[in-house]
Amino acid sequence: MVPAASQAHHHGSHGNSHDHGHSHGHDHTHAHVHGAASPHPAQAAHWSILRMTMAARLAAALAVCAVLWGVVFLAMR
Repeated sequence: MVPAASQAHHHGSHGNSHDHGHSHGHDHTHAHVHGAASPHPAQAAHWSILRMTMAARLAAALAVCAVLWGVVFLAMR
């Protein structure tokens, strides 16, 4: 399905060739649209859990767990 931003906009003939300089109340910017045949190229990830060592993953999991338990204890207080 093609979004409405890709519809053509045609002006009728005004009978003269000079520019009136009036606004139609909308801009002519178009949404970023592309099909599945031309996807975005892969971008380099700045950070990935898959690149962390096992020890770093465990440390991160323990840190997240400790923070969540802290939230639980504060909520019970």
